[in-house]
Amino acid sequence: MSTPTPSWRALAEAGHTGDEAAARLGWTSDDPASRELAIGALLRMGALTDDDLRNAMTDPHHGVRRRAVMIAGTRPSIHLLASLRDAEPTVVEAAAWAAGEQETTDDDVVERLVELATGAADPLVREAAVAALGAIGDERGLPAILAGCSDKPNIRRRAVLALAPFEGPEVDAALATALEDRDWQVRQAAEDLAPFMSDD
Repeated sequence: MSTPTPSWRALAEAGHTGDEAAARLGWTSDDPASRELAIGALLRMGALTDDDLRNAMTDPHHGVRRRAVMIAGTRPSIHLLASLRDAEPTVVEAAAWAAGEQETTDDDVVERLVELATGAADPLVREAAVAALGAIGDERGLPAILAGCSDKPNIRRRAVLALAPFEGPEVDAALATALEDRDWQVRQAAEDLAPFMSDD
């Protein structure tokens, strides 16, 4: 007779009590919410291995994959390219955020972030990719960030902030344009950044 999967409450408590056996039992559940809770429990008790995380990043349910990818932002040993190519936009958005947290300069990842920043259909994905390129600060990402300065307001705001690691005439011109933007949040971002971009 198989052992029943722990309840959601039991899985949540497992992370606080250090019950790794219960958490791993939850990971075998057919219920995606239980698997997601199991990941959180293993993480809280310090028992979530890189292999656990890689397996979770290929889970059939996008919610589990997204949770795993968010955790991967704290683990530079986890490669994110496959998640940046996920069919679910929320997973891709999380993977872009995680890449920025890792500050990875992996060629394939940076190239994929550039593609997403300029060509993703979902504006949240474009926004996350632009922010990640700014966090990484790789010169290869600058053209995509400059393109983001002409995108939707939220993306323009992120793109302006993402200019911080860069310098040059194109950056100065983009910042000057942002200071006159019709959206007040974009103007505010430019005003916040401008003092740090000016010459001594």
